[in-house]
Amino acid sequence: MTSGTKVAIFLKGYPRLSETFIAQEILGLQRAGLELQLVSLRHPTDTKRHPVHHEITAPVNYLPEYVHDEPMRCLKAWWRVRRMPGYRRARSIWLKDFLRDRTRNRVRRFVQSLVAAAELGDDIGWLYGHFIHTPGSVTRYTAMMRGLPFSISAHAKDIWTSPDWELSEKLDDAQWTVTCTKGGADHLASLASQQGAVQLLYHGLDLERFPVPPSDDRGDRDGTNPEDPVRFLSVGRAVEKKGFDTLLDALKLLPDDLHWRWTHIAGGPLLGKIKAQAEALELTDKLEFLGSQAQSRVLQAYRECDLFVLPCRIAADGDRDGLPNVIVEAQSQSLPVISTPISGIPELINDGQNGLLVEPNDPQALAEVLEQLARDPKRRRAMGKAGMDIVRSDFDAANEITQLIALMRPKTATGRDLGDGA
Repeated sequence: MTSGTKVAIFLKGYPRLSETFIAQEILGLQRAGLELQLVSLRHPTDTKRHPVHHEITAPVNYLPEYVHDEPMRCLKAWWRVRRMPGYRRARSIWLKDFLRDRTRNRVRRFVQSLVAAAELGDDIGWLYGHFIHTPGSVTRYTAMMRGLPFSISAHAKDIWTSPDWELSEKLDDAQWTVTCTKGGADHLASLASQQGAVQLLYHGLDLERFPVPPSDDRGDRDGTNPEDPVRFLSVGRAVEKKGFDTLLDALKLLPDDLHWRWTHIAGGPLLGKIKAQAEALELTDKLEFLGSQAQSRVLQAYRECDLFVLPCRIAADGDRDGLPNVIVEAQSQSLPVISTPISGIPELINDGQNGLLVEPNDPQALAEVLEQLARDPKRRRAMGKAGMDIVRSDFDAANEITQLIALMRPKTATGRDLGDGA
């Protein structure tokens, strides 16, 4: 192992608007005094950035997304790395993985790890990968080549769509793995050979960035006034697991005498399909699609709307949410939540206390609870206040960073703590 005290954080893409929780964690580690190097497997595709991204000063090394993009860079990396003591072990493990997953993506992961191993400075003492699937593989191969310890942060899709053999082997090679829901932690722990290999670590919020709303200006909207309709809000990429098609079907079932408006924030591959469904259901005059927005605009929407709804489901390929960060954000702004009892959502939303939970893929049940809360502003306020209190006591990002740094405390070869700073 080298004598470095710097942490290299491997990311699938950076920056990403949909991964605010990762950026927030990076900033927290930076503020705690850790020296960081970001390693991104992809270049950014979002044209906007959240304020948190502008505060992160760690340098970013973008690896070649495809071998043919930068062939000489990849070749030079292999020429250098092949002499490293850990190269043969990493190559052997990659070949074992490739025989079980004969894909171009598996080849790309190994080449990216060659470039990362060649270009990381000697000041790096720890590798930390966000997501246990692709970034976890690149982190693992790179760590083996460089003879460095590594750890992983697992989330949702990466857990539930990865084969058990791959999860098990990564868990056993990593120093530790953290994940953000109890269901995910239990599943990963069942695949790890060592007790204590997996830690539950909720994504907290930077409560300075999501402060208590200055006042409750939502009023007493109850759906009776067509000039001041009840305002529903959803924030989340248009993908199968979010259940937005179910939500549109539910909105169509609401009675004619209930006046409402729904706002959606985010992009996503199914956005065009969702808009087409809305048009077919003749709902477009009541809908607002804002696309991807900066965090400041999302915060404004939380404070303007009356009810947050995200009818999550398990997708056909097994993909599912953990505890969507947007639900935590909405609750921080005293917004009641309607969702489903999928994965980690019940770990925050207590049915009847700070929101309501319905079974996924049930438009009728969803329509019924939407109408209940739409017509009852007093109950909405009570639920929103309860949710805000829970978030402020149990989901503070400062606690998350403290626990994460404690896990990273093992001494480097120089005897300095990773958290000592420069």
